[in-house]
This record gives sequence, structure tokens and C-alpha cells, in this order.
Amino acid sequence: MKRRSLLTVALTLATLGAFAAGDGSAGITEATNMVTGYFDPATKLIYAIGAVVGLIGGVKVYSKFSSGDPDTSKTAASWFGACIFLIVAATILRSFFL
Repeated sequence: MKRRSLLTVALTLATLGAFAAGDGSAGITEATNMVTGYFDPATKLIYAIGAVVGLIGGVKVYSKFSSGDPDTSKTAASWFGACIFLIVAATILRSFFL
């Protein structure tokens, strides 16, 4: 009886091993589709964050300019650089991975 149950377990494990021995291309394809499906919403989110950063930067630069601060050009350059970085980073990541 013990030998028969051991044989049954061995055959069951062998059968499961045969089913798991596929090439895995279906799983890789599904994972690729899932990952690439996140790029459109992520790119739009980064563009939206860039727009908000641009608006905040515009208000900060305007307030410095209105108050007569001599450091206005440095502030404008840093906020403008942040916006450009976000837009370029999103575009390059999208083109690199898709």
C-alpha cells in the first residue's frame, strides 16, 4: 500500500513537471504587455507634473521679479530646467522602452 501511494505521488509530480516545462513565451509576452501598458499613463502623469512645476515656477519667478530681487534669472533658469528635464526624461524613457 505504501509503495503504491509513493508511485502515485511520483507520477503526479512527473506529470506536473511535464506541464511546467513549456517555453514560457506566453508568460513573457503577458509581462511585456503589462509593463508597456503602464507607459502611457506614466508619461501623461509626468507631463502633468511638469505643467504644475512650470506654473509654480512661473509664480515664483514673477514674485521675485515684482519684488526687485536680483536673483530672478537664476530662479527662472532652475525652474525652466526642471520642466525641460521632466518632459525630456518622459519622452526619452518612452522612446527607449517602447
